[in-house]
Amino acid sequence: MEQSRQRLSRPIYEGLPWFYMLCGIAALAGSYFLPSGVLSFIVGLAGLAALLFGIVVLLRRRDYRQLRSQYADPDFLSAAQSSKEEKD
Repeated sequence: MEQSRQRLSRPIYEGLPWFYMLCGIAALAGSYFLPSGVLSFIVGLAGLAALLFGIVVLLRRRDYRQLRSQYADPDFLSAAQSSKEEKD
């Protein structure tokens, strides 16, 4: 029996990195307004992690799409090979 993989709709999928970054910024701002202590540090650390995670996901998606678009173009591979031979 084949299991179908559930996927998120495209708008939700595309918005996830922005949601992560927004939550990270909100947590960082919240940690600033919390009284000094362990809770403030933990919230700030979680906010920084969420912000960095959102940035990493966004950049990885962009790089994957650029790479995929280059390989989808058959002329790119022959142009890359000829430019490599010219450099040597």
